Amino acid sequence: MTVQEKIGVMICGHGSRNQNAMKEFSTVSEGLKGRFGDVPVEYGYLEFANPVISHGLDKLRDAGCTKVLAVPGMLFAAGHAKNDIPSVLNTYQAQNPGMEVIYGRELGVDLKMIRAAAARIQEAIDAADSEVPLTETMLMVVGRGSSDPDANSNINKIMRMLWEGFGFGWGEVCYSGVTFPLVEPGLEHAAKLGYRRIIVFPYFLFTGVLIKRIYGFTDEVAARHADIEFLKAGYLGSHELVLSTFVDRVNEIEAGQNVMNCQMCKYREQVLGFEDQVGLAQESHHHHVEGIGGGLENCPCKGDCDASCRDEQFCKEHGLKWTPLHSHDHAHDHTHGDGHSHDHSHSHDDGHHHHPYPHADHPLGPNSMTRTSPNLKKD
Repeated sequence: MTVQEKIGVMICGHGSRNQNAMKEFSTVSEGLKGRFGDVPVEYGYLEFANPVISHGLDKLRDAGCTKVLAVPGMLFAAGHAKNDIPSVLNTYQAQNPGMEVIYGRELGVDLKMIRAAAARIQEAIDAADSEVPLTETMLMVVGRGSSDPDANSNINKIMRMLWEGFGFGWGEVCYSGVTFPLVEPGLEHAAKLGYRRIIVFPYFLFTGVLIKRIYGFTDEVAARHADIEFLKAGYLGSHELVLSTFVDRVNEIEAGQNVMNCQMCKYREQVLGFEDQVGLAQESHHHHVEGIGGGLENCPCKGDCDASCRDEQFCKEHGLKWTPLHSHDHAHDHTHGDGHSHDHSHSHDDGHHHHPYPHADHPLGPNSMTRTSPNLKKD
């Protein structure tokens, strides 16, 4: 007698200490329920938030699911989508041989995602107090930034599609961290090009510290260039087309069309400047912060965390739970092509390490951020 297969869907997110970001992610996940008929949908995070991915998988297992279609809640495929999430899923699969877990691909460069991005940009244009011709307007798309050049290059294609689709006078890309150019130098460069209006669009899924930084840098540069109108477009959020793209990724798995673009993957090919990372083992670097970060619901920032919760003295003053981070014997900024990240320095020897980004000392790059913005907080 053959046991009937029961399918479940798992949405795998990164996680954040920002409660508002986690509410937005859960809204997306909840919005997917019912779009697959009676198929149960769960979600979980790599770090800094609950439920963790394994807990979501436990719920699907307890619901009787024998086959799980898991998709990364990531914009692009960098370290989290290529290494960390697969490692967690592989570990769970090994511990639960009665349940098959099949991994899907990231949201990626997709026409639905571009249309969702265009909608956010159009909203900013419509809300502006004045009318400026598109040919006298410049678009600045802000990506998360990653140590994976393939993920970084994808944001440039998104930008070009938006630039050419709208017919803006000019378009460029900058990044919130890890790579270059960063937001502030990118906007300063943009201000020299002579356009009457600059639209700053964060190509991010959810809110968080990085969104606040992007808008903060925009205000700083705008204050130095009063002759230019700066518009701050909203991030993608739970736009209907974003949800539709998630559905497409799940359906691709079931249809056997789940194809991740590995042509320019630094782990498979000798990408210029990253040749030493070909063939690295697939492993997660997030076990040490899995599930921590709770107890911040009553934070004075009302869920819009500015990372003060990482300061022990701040937590003592406000009666908050302080969860110290432990980690490797070096400082690093975890790299994302997914719309968010975190930066921390801590120490322990757990047998793994992150490869340094080869252009960290670029004059417009990550190490320059602390020099040009001494008041910038770590997230």
